[in-house]
Order: sequence, then structure tokens, then C-alpha cells
Amino acid sequence: MAQKPQTPKKQSGVRQKQNGVRHRDGAAPSPDASIAAVSQGRIGNWALVGGLTLLTLLVVFLDVRTGNDLRVVPLLVVVPALASVYCSLRQTIWVAVWITTVVVGFRAGADGTFWDFVFGIGFAVLACALGVAACAARIRHATEMARLRSAAVTLQRQILRPLPVVTDHVLAYGLYEPIEEDRFVGGDIYEVVESPYGTRVIIGDVQGKGLAAIGAGFAAIAAFREAAIREPTLTGVVQALEDAVVRHNEFSAQTGEAERFVTALVLGFDGSGRVEAVNCGHLPPRLLHDGRTSAVALHRTSVPLGLAGLSMEARGAESFDFPPDATLLVVTDGVTEARDATGAFYPLDERVEAWAGHGPRELLDALHVDLEEFSGGIRRDDVAALALHRAPAATV
Repeated sequence: MAQKPQTPKKQSGVRQKQNGVRHRDGAAPSPDASIAAVSQGRIGNWALVGGLTLLTLLVVFLDVRTGNDLRVVPLLVVVPALASVYCSLRQTIWVAVWITTVVVGFRAGADGTFWDFVFGIGFAVLACALGVAACAARIRHATEMARLRSAAVTLQRQILRPLPVVTDHVLAYGLYEPIEEDRFVGGDIYEVVESPYGTRVIIGDVQGKGLAAIGAGFAAIAAFREAAIREPTLTGVVQALEDAVVRHNEFSAQTGEAERFVTALVLGFDGSGRVEAVNCGHLPPRLLHDGRTSAVALHRTSVPLGLAGLSMEARGAESFDFPPDATLLVVTDGVTEARDATGAFYPLDERVEAWAGHGPRELLDALHVDLEEFSGGIRRDDVAALALHRAPAATV
């Protein structure tokens, strides 16, 4: 019997970009770090001091040159408002104190009545106080949004299994990148389950975005984890998923949420050299073998999960060849619907053709880099992709 490859837990040296969610530093940023980042100023302390000093000297110089005909120094009260946009709260307070001191000093030495002095100083203090209040409000709002984004993305990461996953039948490598903006948090899902009937794999995409989409995705994932082990047939697994999505929609309707459907591709690997598939409105897989790439033709594509009641045709399974050295690539529409600067869609089949000789890990690395370059780093949907390779123990 072939030796089982090393499990993911022992692959600590593999960068996180091969383990589910990719990050440049190899680890997911903590919520505390994300929240702390929004409180930091965009301008360094020394740069702020230097810029403020030069601005003060310039305004004072102009004020001296214009004399009593045009007092320029009072215009400095707009500086705290500008600082509130780019600086931290501490920096904004420091700017406000500095500007107030400069304005008061020049008002004290300027000609005018007592009430001119009082109103001038009062206006300067009020303007500086409003700048500080605006900065505090901006940081509070940004902190709340960062907390919401971190909670949403952390929840989504807890739902999805870290990759790679190794079973007796398949090695599953993955790429998953959620959109970390509150209105763009999507519902891409995937799971790999080893069962008494072989290894079952699902990849899917929930209609819409936001926390409600994550809830529908969690309902489908939870049902798949149980049904994949319990149900002897792949169609039985898919029926359990359908029931779970329908129940979730019924609950959503009761709570005022919109009903959602889930496109999904469910695969079954049993070591026989063929893969069983049930396609519920999802993108077909791509098969890479012997330096060639081809889209797997699935002729029994059915409606997405949650919409079976609208179709008169029952879902059915079909199978296709999976050679020993082949790699099966499955993706969500976050890949195929990525756009470049001109609005053109990402040409997945054309790109994958050039990577036909790559292994599963190298394939996803190439896809990730090329997708980022193509879209300019701008994504409007989650990106999920699985590269599935026959496990050595399952090779005949």
C-alpha cells in the first residue's frame, strides 16, 4: 500500500496562500490589528511637524506683508479640519492646540476692540474643536466598519475548511480570497469530506452578498458535511443540500430576509478512475492532463439549490474519466467574471491552457498571480478555486 502523503497539519512551512485564504504576510490579519490600523494617521509625526511649521511660517510672513489691510493668520483655523481627514486623533488635537496658540498670539498683538478679540479667539477655538470632533467621529465610524468587516470575514473563514486537504482518494488544494468590504462579502463555499462511499467535494456560490449570503452558504456547508457521510449516493447528498437551502429560505422569509439560491458542483471520488458529478447550475470543471486542457462536458446540468421546485426534471449524476496524473480545476464566477480595465472578462480557458503541465499547487499559484494582474487587484466578488489531484494511494 502506498504511503499516505503528509497531512496539512505537518505542512507548516507552506505559505498561507496554499491554505485557504491568501495573505501577503502568510497569516490572516487579526481583528485587533485591522481595528487599530484605522486609528493610525496617514501622515507621520515628523512630516506633520515639518509641514505645519512651514505652513505657519508662510502664513505669518504673508500676514506681516499685508499688514492690517488683510489679516491672513485667522485663516489657519481651517488646518484642523484638514488634519481631521488624514491624521490620528492625537495628531489632530496637537494641530488644533498649535493653531489656537498661533491665532491667539497674533490676536493679542493686533489692533482692535475687546469684542474683536473675543470673537476672533472664540471662532478659532470653535473651529479647532470642530476639527477634533470630526476626526473623532471619522475614526469611530471607521472602527465600527473595520469591526464589522473583520467579524464577517472571520465568520466566513471559520465556516470554510483550511486547505490543502488530503484524503485516500484526492489531494485538494485551494485558493480562496474573500472581499473584505462589508457590502461585498460574498458566499463562495467549498468542502472536502472523506466518507465510507469515497471522497465528496463541493464548490458553490450563494446568490448575492453580505451576511445573509454567508448564512445561506453555512446552511449548505453544514448539510453537505453530514449528508456526504450519511448518503450512499451523490444524488442523495444533493437532495439533502436542496432541503437545507429550502429550509433556510423559509426561515429567511419569516425574518424578512430575501430568499437565495446556491449554484453548486458536487463531485464524488471513489478510486475507480472516474469522477461522479451532479451539477446544480455551476461552472463546469476543467481537466488538465498530458499537457492539454479541456472543459468537462456535463450534459445533465440542473437548476441551482433551492430552486428544484421550479423544475420538472429530477437531478441526476453523470461520470467522466479522471486519469491518474490529471488535475481537476473547479472555480466560482469570481474567477470567470473578473474584469480588466477595459471591462473584458477573464479568459480562464485561454490562461489555463498555458498551465496544463503545472501541478495543482503551481496551477493555483499561477492563477492567483495572473488574476491579480488581469484585474489590477480590483475584485468585485469572492474568488474560490480548487485544484483536485488523484492521491497516490488511489492511483491504480
